[in-house]
Amino acid sequence: MNATPPTESLARGGAYAPCLGVESSASGRRWRERTADERTQRAIAQKLDLPEIVARLLAARGLDAESAPAFLDPRLREALPDPGHLKDMEKAAARLADAVENGERIAIFGDYDVDGATSAALLHRYLAAVGAAPAVYVPDRMKEGYGPNAPALLKLGEQGARVIVTVDCGILAHAPIAAAAAAGLQVIVVDHHAAEPALPPGYATINPNRLDETSPFKTLAAVGVAFLLLVALNRELRRRGRFAGGGEPALMELLDLVALGTVCDVVPLTGLNRVLVSQGLKVMARRANAGIAALAAVARIDEPLGAFHSGFMIGPRVNACGRVGESALGWRLLATDDPAEARALAARLDGYNRERQAIEAEVLAQAIAKAQLQAAAGRAVVTVAGRDWHPGVVGIVASRVVERVGRPVCVVGIANGIGKGSGRSIAGADLGAAVIAARQAGLLVNGGGHKMAAGFTVAEDRIEAFADFVADRLAPAVAAAGGVPPLTIDATLAADGATRDLLAHFERLAPFGVGNAEPRIALAAARIGFVDLVGEQHLRVALPLERGGRLKAIAFRSVGQPLGEALRANRGGTLHLAGHLRADRWNGRDDVQFLIDDAAAVRG
Repeated sequence: MNATPPTESLARGGAYAPCLGVESSASGRRWRERTADERTQRAIAQKLDLPEIVARLLAARGLDAESAPAFLDPRLREALPDPGHLKDMEKAAARLADAVENGERIAIFGDYDVDGATSAALLHRYLAAVGAAPAVYVPDRMKEGYGPNAPALLKLGEQGARVIVTVDCGILAHAPIAAAAAAGLQVIVVDHHAAEPALPPGYATINPNRLDETSPFKTLAAVGVAFLLLVALNRELRRRGRFAGGGEPALMELLDLVALGTVCDVVPLTGLNRVLVSQGLKVMARRANAGIAALAAVARIDEPLGAFHSGFMIGPRVNACGRVGESALGWRLLATDDPAEARALAARLDGYNRERQAIEAEVLAQAIAKAQLQAAAGRAVVTVAGRDWHPGVVGIVASRVVERVGRPVCVVGIANGIGKGSGRSIAGADLGAAVIAARQAGLLVNGGGHKMAAGFTVAEDRIEAFADFVADRLAPAVAAAGGVPPLTIDATLAADGATRDLLAHFERLAPFGVGNAEPRIALAAARIGFVDLVGEQHLRVALPLERGGRLKAIAFRSVGQPLGEALRANRGGTLHLAGHLRADRWNGRDDVQFLIDDAAAVRG
């Protein structure tokens, strides 16, 4: 195993050029095309026998003819690091191995989001397989809040646990972990959130974002860190002869959980994360995990599961239990092997997800109205608060508001004089560090996070001071980002070039996510055929082709929006269109369609 990672971050800056002369699109964006070094592009095309447009996409991602093959064919054997390079990893693995061999009770303290649920289910599945099924505790978001608390840790000790592993939490839980240590409990922290110089006083702290950590794998989700812990534990148990008679767990079969948690935690899908997700999606496609299969069924997914399904269909249902329901349902669903139990839990999660959607819509409408006033006033970071806004949806609402105002957003739900808040940021503005600084300045009850997301608790009478603090701290970064970003185009194409063969090449660049965005294509001067209403919010569009036939396209949630008005007004004419090529596999078909996310007039 190699401790040196493949490229951990693809080119994010790079050079951009005007695209099709579009300076103001239907969405008010300037189109800018990502450029690539032509010599590198030609070398990739020639060595790998790829179309020029695909070679261009690879070159623009910072790849060359030597590194592109590993990107297109990610292999875990070459990419997986020796987990022992992480501080405290060997110590933690040895302690867990002792517990397994000596029959000591292990407990897992999880988080209620998808990263936490997958991490808890991952550890539970492995430990159960080696005969040490652990207790699992996930706090109630409303009653206990985020992260370890002393009463819960001490209760686990009273129930017989001697070793407690926190997953996706714990890096800032100094007092609760100190209380557990004083009671004789050994706490192993497995986390990935931003740390402070002082570490919690537990037995071991595994976190690639420890300030004294030299690991290059800073962007791992917690479930990725937990997987490395299992690799180390498995190696230690093997060294001790635990599997001499067989029975060694198949770690690779657990990668579906790693993929799900990594995608849903919105960490960069580059380097090791890309490999873990790529291999995990292959496992997920078999639907061997009863919980994932049940969630796919309630979501009516009848095609191979991918990153999109994980992030937008399966993940939200797992998240829903922690937001508005029973926080333990997520890990339980993902850890069960009983199809009947999985179906019952998935149905409950689906119901909670519908409840979450209704609550979210109500809070979102109020939050947008308040946020737009602050954005219009030029505030660098928008902070909006509402009485009795459900704390389980403030994170989702913050994400939606960021899309509207193009700057970091914090959303706070207030009840009984206390605000529970969540924030989402934009590239270049480290919100997690700002929240930690606000807590250190005495403005928050608690808080933490990472660059793009944070959570916090604040007294109602300190919300305004907190809002001023983070706005002042992040103002330079937000100003440098330039407000609402231009629309980045990866390549320009004629509508006739949007073929199934080209899409097959594009699909080799998947999985898509942060750091490896799905290619956005501009269709130059596309002819607009019929434009039909689909449902209440969507428009279906036909794009006639020069070679005959038509390219199917759809513009989601465009009715009543500038994009929808532009499409309807130009029926029978031409528009430049920006969007994504996607497979259309409905009813056994294997065709290509175009998802429109912007349009612009054809000049000249």
